[in-house]
Amino acid sequence: MSLRLSGGRKLDSPVGQVARPTPARLRLAVMNILAGRLAGSAWLDLFCGSGVMACEALQRGAERVVAVDQDRRMVATARRNLEAVARGLAAGVPPQVVQREVLAWLHTGAQASIGGGFDLIYADPPYAAGLYGAVAEAVAAGSWLQPGGLLLLECSSSALPPLPAGWEMKDQRRYGSSTLVQLRQLSG
Repeated sequence: MSLRLSGGRKLDSPVGQVARPTPARLRLAVMNILAGRLAGSAWLDLFCGSGVMACEALQRGAERVVAVDQDRRMVATARRNLEAVARGLAAGVPPQVVQREVLAWLHTGAQASIGGGFDLIYADPPYAAGLYGAVAEAVAAGSWLQPGGLLLLECSSSALPPLPAGWEMKDQRRYGSSTLVQLRQLSG
């Protein structure tokens, strides 16, 4: 399968059925929705797969990009893709790719070692894994979001996750079989 950024740059694609890349229509919609927030932002891509969402954010001006996935093949693909995009942009802070199980990594409190919290966190776990609530809880418990930051969940349109405790729905949009849910953490 051919994988391209919205600007046309070709990316490495995951081999086989290991990943489900975010559809181009959804990627473009997400980037358009976040256009005013991306320049200079810190972007965290959880369950990054090929890294295409992190590449889109980097291409649109995210200053600090971190991508996390547990699959070594996905991590290798994401690293190649992010390094290629960063080279083309002469980006300041090199993107980071972490090979670790996402929830375990979030619970480590590693944000100090990677430059602090994030303005935008994109989570695209396997749709049927039921991880949305656990991800939101770990993000909140670890103070991974900067004040005013957004947690973006990509999920199946046919099985929307319940609103996690401590979060408010900012927006929800359907794009065919995928839905983007934007959450803001309640101050507490």
